Amino acid sequence: MEHTSPFVKDVDQDTFATEVLQRSREVPVVVDFWAEWCAPCRTLGPLLERLADEYGGAFELAKVDVDANQPLAGQFRVQGIPTVVAIRDGREVDRFTGAYPEPALREWLKAVLPNELDEMVDTARTSLIDGDTAGAEHILRQVLERDPSHIEAGTALASLLIDRGELDDALILLGKLPPTPEVERLQAAARLKAAAGEDLSELEARIAADGADDEARIELARALAAKGEYEPALDHLLEVVKAKGDHKDEARQAILDIFGVLGDEHPLTRTYRKALASALF
Repeated sequence: MEHTSPFVKDVDQDTFATEVLQRSREVPVVVDFWAEWCAPCRTLGPLLERLADEYGGAFELAKVDVDANQPLAGQFRVQGIPTVVAIRDGREVDRFTGAYPEPALREWLKAVLPNELDEMVDTARTSLIDGDTAGAEHILRQVLERDPSHIEAGTALASLLIDRGELDDALILLGKLPPTPEVERLQAAARLKAAAGEDLSELEARIAADGADDEARIELARALAAKGEYEPALDHLLEVVKAKGDHKDEARQAILDIFGVLGDEHPLTRTYRKALASALF
């Protein structure tokens, strides 16, 4: 289907990553999952297209024909159509199913499109790129004073605090935010970095003297992970889990922290996740 608006495009399985996920890091993308035979789709679709034009690029509309892209619809758990999903910074921020009337649709767009606080965070990120860390921090703290649960401001400030070694403050800040993958990743990074100053030789000596010293083994693993030596760290932690002693759960959490830093697709995460499951059961 040809669209005359520069803000409306047809997207399929092959172009979704670029046209939606990647593009959403520059401008919000609203995805309309529709089908030719769907009567409500024929009502909602033109309304979305008209609003995309009216908003003049504040968001882009990506239309996905579910009949031609069933795996993509399945990936987004589309159970009824039309389903409309808002994507920002590569992740879903909201959705609805059904043909919203225009007033309700405008309210929904108002909630999912960037607001003043979001624009302040963008300004802070630009300041960081320009090397103005103090200015960026000031802006981020202003945002959080107005909205303590603002995810982007909270994670950006937590990253600054972690880099500066203010780990307790970072963990307190992250604990106030809704749990998202990025929040959990930063929490894991902060917990691991807390062990960066440990004396490796002293911990290794303790383990050499007593191989059953699980506390020393966990501390050594965290210190190794803080230095980026993830594989030996995971080996030590797995040994503690296999021993099934009093520190099994602590070792398990430390392993999950490393997974959180590495990401689900990292080869070490894939390998050691299976090993962890075997050790636990």
